[in-house]
Amino acid sequence: MRQPQFMRSNTFHWALIVAGVLAVFVIVLFGFIYWKIDDYLTARSDRVITVELNEIAGLSPERRLLAIDERLRQDPRGVQFVAIFAADGHRITGNIESLPPDLRIDAAAQRADVVRMNGNRREHLVVRAIARRMHSGDVLVIGRNVDEAGEISHVVGEALLLGLLPAFFLCLLAGAWLSVRAQRRVEEVNQRVQRIIAGDLSERLPHRSVDEPFSRLAVIVNGMLDEMEAMIHALAGVGNDIAHDLRTPLTRARLALERGRTNATTLEQLQTVADKALAGIDQSLAIITALLRLAEIENSRRSSGFGSVALHEMLREVCDIYEPIAENKEVALRVEVAHQFTVRGDRDLLIEAVANLVDNAIKFTPEGGKVDIELLRGDRETIVRVTDTGCGISEQERDAVLRRFYRSDKMRNAPGVGLGLSLVAAIVKLHGFRLTISPGPGCRVEIICPDREDGVKEPARLAKGRPAG
Repeated sequence: MRQPQFMRSNTFHWALIVAGVLAVFVIVLFGFIYWKIDDYLTARSDRVITVELNEIAGLSPERRLLAIDERLRQDPRGVQFVAIFAADGHRITGNIESLPPDLRIDAAAQRADVVRMNGNRREHLVVRAIARRMHSGDVLVIGRNVDEAGEISHVVGEALLLGLLPAFFLCLLAGAWLSVRAQRRVEEVNQRVQRIIAGDLSERLPHRSVDEPFSRLAVIVNGMLDEMEAMIHALAGVGNDIAHDLRTPLTRARLALERGRTNATTLEQLQTVADKALAGIDQSLAIITALLRLAEIENSRRSSGFGSVALHEMLREVCDIYEPIAENKEVALRVEVAHQFTVRGDRDLLIEAVANLVDNAIKFTPEGGKVDIELLRGDRETIVRVTDTGCGISEQERDAVLRRFYRSDKMRNAPGVGLGLSLVAAIVKLHGFRLTISPGPGCRVEIICPDREDGVKEPARLAKGRPAG
């Protein structure tokens, strides 16, 4: 007959082992308790018979006989053993038939085999006894039955049996319940994983809002699945996006070469055609270079080159680079740095990220507008903020603009390949920072750098920032 599935699970096997260990522990504990009780009762009996021996031995011979008779009459349980034997060994009085041969005289209390006379009956018992020789030569023997320990062990044994067996089976039931419960959860996880493998990327592992290992693991796996779903959806369209963006400049280059071959009649015309073709090829190479750069950043190949980066110096350097471009477009570019802050990161990558933000801000800000670069301090975080007075990014496009090759309708005629913000997002993610885009009139993009042990430092306050351009 095949065992039920829950009995073959590791959870049930562990529950069985725990129940067995518990049973062995309880049995050992019972043995220890019985041993301690037996030792205690024996020691107490030895003290009692020693005191009684001293009391009776201190009486006169006549009163001694009366004391023995009185003690035996007051022993309804039959646990007292008292007798006096003459020097030749015959019994003078008491309920012990003869002097035990193995009982040492004038020694401490000890085990002895005695024969008790109870009317016409004779009982062989093992008792704790002590013997002392009197001045007259007689031997006084006093003993006590210690079968109470046996009675107690019997009671404890019954209690152990009545308590251990239900506890053992309760452990087995708990193990079976835990095994069935675990198997149900694993089976549910298996079913959902199968659906994920089949292509349902929206499926997630079940978890509860309690602090338990399985739920924490499910939350982590679900987070991983969210990332994988986003990456797969992004990859699903990236091929078409790459083909679309590469096709346009390559088509232009091919048409220019084809027309030049057909229509060009002079060297100048051929050079013009070649320049147009080279422009298309350069645009295609720029797209490929940007994609490779993005892949390099996302693969964290540059994380080994992290060091201390002075943000205030970096922002002033970016401002100096783009100051001529802003002046040519009649855009006021201003940098405001009130403090000195440093973070741990790759300086070149951070410059590239801020430069992309500033380049976009200048590109989409009309003439007469302004672009501000600020270095701020928040609640245990440092903020690099770039704001402009351009067309801004709507609430619906905040996530879309971070996708590769995304270009909104109002940006179709602007130069670029649609990878700038994707590069910024990849660099920010590589550093463990956050990128926020605020919708509304104009545009405000922030790189938020949380504090770490070796992260933000604020050695001194600088003067108020200066305008550039």
